[in-house]
Amino acid sequence: MDKIAIKAYLVNLQESLCSSFSGCDDAVWQDDEWRRAEGGGGRSRVLADGRSIEKAGINISHIRGVSLPASATEHRPELAGCSFEAMGLSLVVHPQNPYVPTAHANVRFFIAEKDAADPIWWFGGGYDLTPYYGNIEDCRHWHQTAKAACDKFSEDFYPRFKRACDSYFYLPHREEPRGIGGLFFDDFNELGFDASFALMRSIGDSFIDAYLPIFERRCDQTFGQRERDFQLYRRGRYVEFNLVQDRGTLFGLQSGGRTESILMSLPPTANWVYNWQPDPDSAEAELYDRYLPPRDWL
Repeated sequence: MDKIAIKAYLVNLQESLCSSFSGCDDAVWQDDEWRRAEGGGGRSRVLADGRSIEKAGINISHIRGVSLPASATEHRPELAGCSFEAMGLSLVVHPQNPYVPTAHANVRFFIAEKDAADPIWWFGGGYDLTPYYGNIEDCRHWHQTAKAACDKFSEDFYPRFKRACDSYFYLPHREEPRGIGGLFFDDFNELGFDASFALMRSIGDSFIDAYLPIFERRCDQTFGQRERDFQLYRRGRYVEFNLVQDRGTLFGLQSGGRTESILMSLPPTANWVYNWQPDPDSAEAELYDRYLPPRDWL
């Protein structure tokens, strides 16, 4: 396996993504390289208070540890106590305009070792979309792009990864999905190293094609205080998921990661309104009734 090639891909992907978003906003990326005492480090790049982007962050990390944290062994208990090496990229974009969805993506690679001669490795990642106001054109484009990224490897992967995404990005304490899904895969090594790495690259490279057309179509759409208030309310669900449910957040904190970078994914502002309900037949109610329930977008 070629860990150097994976690291080079992540570095280049971060540069490419930052350049893509720099072209549609006037804010400047804050660049922050960091080291981790136990081993490894990373580079966090954050953009804030732009014309179109309220906050965005694109992190890469490459860390090592002597024992996998509990969040990484919950579904693989046989790996408890293994040393590990992990590298990945994570991205989140919180737009200014409520008609532009929030987007999240990540790609990652893990190696766990009990016996150095026979390491256990896997890839993971995906992306998901969290709209505040639904748009069928945007949802179809998002899922069509996700499907195309998977189909060159197997037409079974998109429906499988979509189901996993719908299942993962769900708030059980609210009994509601976080958004309209996308792709989610983990513990993936079934194609062998080269093809599994190629699948991860295909998904990582397709994110900007999936999201940027939506962003550019909606970022200048007129909105008022009502839409802004609903955006802040729904961002509260985003915070709840990331702090309560997300395994990546838990892994970062449990592995002694850099808290500032791990919590970069949270929006700069969010609201919690007691027992709020949307007006019947409103655009806000349509999000709950038509867009959040899992469905076949294609």
